[in-house]
Amino acid sequence: MIRLALITAGSVVLAGCATASGAPVGTEATTAPATPAGSSDAPDTMRWLYGSGEAAAASIQTWRQIADYAVAVASAGATPRSVPMGLPGYEGGIGAPSCTSDDGVQKPLAAVFDVDETVLLNTGYEYWQALSGKGFDPAEWGQWERGGAGIAPPVPGAVTGIRRLREAGITVIFNTNRDTGSAAGTVAALEAAGVGPAVHRETLFLRGDDAMGGRKDGRRARIAETHCVIAMAGDNLGDFADVLNEDESAIQQRRAMVARGDYARLWGNGWFLVPNPVYGAWQEGTIDQVFPPETRWRPQIGDAPAIMEQ
Repeated sequence: MIRLALITAGSVVLAGCATASGAPVGTEATTAPATPAGSSDAPDTMRWLYGSGEAAAASIQTWRQIADYAVAVASAGATPRSVPMGLPGYEGGIGAPSCTSDDGVQKPLAAVFDVDETVLLNTGYEYWQALSGKGFDPAEWGQWERGGAGIAPPVPGAVTGIRRLREAGITVIFNTNRDTGSAAGTVAALEAAGVGPAVHRETLFLRGDDAMGGRKDGRRARIAETHCVIAMAGDNLGDFADVLNEDESAIQQRRAMVARGDYARLWGNGWFLVPNPVYGAWQEGTIDQVFPPETRWRPQIGDAPAIMEQ
């Protein structure tokens, strides 16, 4: 998960603060009753991710694919290969470390997951974002990280998928950009959602566990020292390799990078993306950046001179 400014429905007037005329509550100014804030339209992206049956179906589908793939790899009998993990210097070009330790022993199998909008849905925090119309506030997000346990439900399909992985002997490891100061709150949230247990710096890695900030390659390298990672899932490209988020403003180049060659072969084949239209590194791009010249079209304007169609 990478948290950027949220797409919200705009500022929402909270009832009980002032009348529409600006007069304090309790004066004689008469106004029409205020519309309850919660009855305002939620942003379309939030409607889809947190409210729609389509989002639930897509999540369940993805988690079934994750479990099917990883369990099949674990049951194959042959020595497995790690998925590429964005680590430079390893065989494979995009970082597929060895599944055998220096003493020749096979490392235990693991699957690595982002947390927010991959395993947990931050519905409580997003409710406040939609209600208040505010942009992302790090202090408020910190409160949510520490105290959201029991309010954040699991992503549909995650509980069953994670149970299947553990039953197959695959260690589940969480690699999230939640802060180290929220370790206890994150462990509690995972437990409450039915996808725990998690142990900080063993099966839970957080921003601040190394000096790389929000970049995850360092944490992935640490996980690869002790485990053979056969599957990874997240809602952002940085959950798979930092190189994919090196230039978030290079819209078409970033898209082409993951849609061709070595990276393209990984989707559904060790790497699994969980849809998140609410926030993320994708929140970049002008109209001209999103639509390259060869894809642009305009309708003809009646019998107007050709110069007007240019």
